[in-house]
Amino acid sequence: MSALLRPCGVAVPWPRAAPAATPPRRAPGSVSTQQLGELAALCCLAKWLRGEERALQAARGAVTGVRKKSVITQERLRWLKSQEASRARGVGAVRVRQVLVATEQMADEVRRRVLRDPEAFVHLADMSLDQGDLGWVGLEDHFLDEQLPRSVRQQALQAQPGDVLKLESSKGWHIIRIEDVMLDLRVKRLERSRSQSSAKDAGTYTVVTMGCQMNQADSERMEGQLQSVGLRPVLEEQQPDVVVLNTCSIRDKAEKKVYARLDPHLQRKRKGDDVTIVVSGCVAQQEGEELLRALPEVDVVMGPQFANRLGDVLNESMQGGQICVTEESRIMEDLTVPNRQSSISAWVNVIYGCNERCSYCVVPFTRGSEQSRPIGSIRREVSDLLRQGYREVTLLGQNIDAYGRDFTPRRTFAELLWSLEDLGIERIRFLTSHPRYISDDLITAVRDIPAVCEQFHIPFQSGDDEILRRMERGYTAERYRRIVERIHQEIPSAGLSADAIVGFPGETEEQFQRTLQLVEELPFLTVNLAAYSPRPNTPAALLKDQVPQETKKRRLEELKECVQRVGLRQSQRMEGEVMELLVEGVHKRRPGVLRGRLRNGRMCHVEGPEELIGCLVPVRITKGYSFSVAGAVAGEPR
Repeated sequence: MSALLRPCGVAVPWPRAAPAATPPRRAPGSVSTQQLGELAALCCLAKWLRGEERALQAARGAVTGVRKKSVITQERLRWLKSQEASRARGVGAVRVRQVLVATEQMADEVRRRVLRDPEAFVHLADMSLDQGDLGWVGLEDHFLDEQLPRSVRQQALQAQPGDVLKLESSKGWHIIRIEDVMLDLRVKRLERSRSQSSAKDAGTYTVVTMGCQMNQADSERMEGQLQSVGLRPVLEEQQPDVVVLNTCSIRDKAEKKVYARLDPHLQRKRKGDDVTIVVSGCVAQQEGEELLRALPEVDVVMGPQFANRLGDVLNESMQGGQICVTEESRIMEDLTVPNRQSSISAWVNVIYGCNERCSYCVVPFTRGSEQSRPIGSIRREVSDLLRQGYREVTLLGQNIDAYGRDFTPRRTFAELLWSLEDLGIERIRFLTSHPRYISDDLITAVRDIPAVCEQFHIPFQSGDDEILRRMERGYTAERYRRIVERIHQEIPSAGLSADAIVGFPGETEEQFQRTLQLVEELPFLTVNLAAYSPRPNTPAALLKDQVPQETKKRRLEELKECVQRVGLRQSQRMEGEVMELLVEGVHKRRPGVLRGRLRNGRMCHVEGPEELIGCLVPVRITKGYSFSVAGAVAGEPR
């Protein structure tokens, strides 16, 4: 029997009694040393199982009449899934690291080192013949065939978290460590205690999204989870059974909106309605259990890293109990299909989290450290979208230029773009870039890959070097200017957008004027503006020289007028040009007018029939505005 019992990755000591050299004589009915050892082992196992059963009952709020608060960790979710494994179809994917070597002797030595020290994988990666961190791997990962042959993957899928395997293939000897296991659960229905629920209807849901494109992508993934467990979408006004608020905390104003939006649903619950309230996203991660204490009507508080585990978390909550899921976690590949809000253009996450430490920003705290998705997984998702008829994908990351630096060996975002070239998708966009990491390789990839749109979103935040230093941005205003100059040397038609903050602590009038000057000098199509607001857990919130609110408001209006002037100037330069438009839908307020985006990212409106929606159409730009252009169809759509 093994020295360690590993039920779903949890190590439990297994006591052994040393065998006697000569079995002693014993009286009838007495117990041998070996039997005592086995009995002790069984007692140890029984005690562990009783403890886990009690923990499971606590997590499900099993005590009658008591509403339990339980913090569900990544390990707990994994264990809860294992309880369902016997009724499920088994393991769907495993997260693996590998070292690939040429000889069995070397493989034995590598395995010995890894068993002694799990962190040895990091040091041994340099000697590997192939990539070290393979991410989530399933049986049908065709793009991983060169790195991890199917026979190896088949054996890896039978392992438990923490196992270290030595496997042979035609490539050599693979030493594989199983980092995590994702069970391929297909929950047919949420186990609801609601008497009004029928077998045909598990209930209804609404997802309310606040904030950035990352939140929009997370909401699509959560909707896919909700639909996979039998819930159907309804409007918020129709009083759904499950309400999910996917929140943003990047600004104080955005955070306050969360509580205002929650209020009607809290009132429903106080009146006795059977509604499940989930707060997800950045405010949930930031507040954690404090939010449960402040609003006891809330059922689930869940960080953005658990967006594609919502079905599991919600199922536990509906057994009774408040659940807080905010610990840092490796983000799983999705088994469910996101509920895409468009059939033309789709979001594709390529890197989660952020390792930067800008002094004003709460994102590293709310979204965790950087986690790049494997190239094979991204290729597979883009290929699926192409088969479904999508014309455009937007690759997403808080700091997308950092893609691949957490891999061993390192990869780059430019490599990722080149790897998507042969798939046949017609348009690829990406955001958000960081001035510290923009490289010549990336600019060259945008220039030379036909599918990649000529558009860059690069926040500068301030035009003053001292403010940038206090923000801990890691570049100067002159460095930013050189980046823009380099882009327009290589890609004259490139569209440029950015983000800027006014009123950072200590910002003087002279420093603000330098930001105005930067905007006037550079060819921005648009700049997203915000007045600085102190955020929890950020160094800038503790600075004493905060700028008065009235001053911030005035500067914001002044910069807004500047952005409008510059945007109008850039739009007017397009007048008379024929450019490619992807028609995405109809104008919300103007019948007979269609809307879409040009390759440089500028919004464009044209008159035409709705049959053009989803088509790539050549248009001649007829009129430029501050934030859009108008055009006329100038050729055959495709």
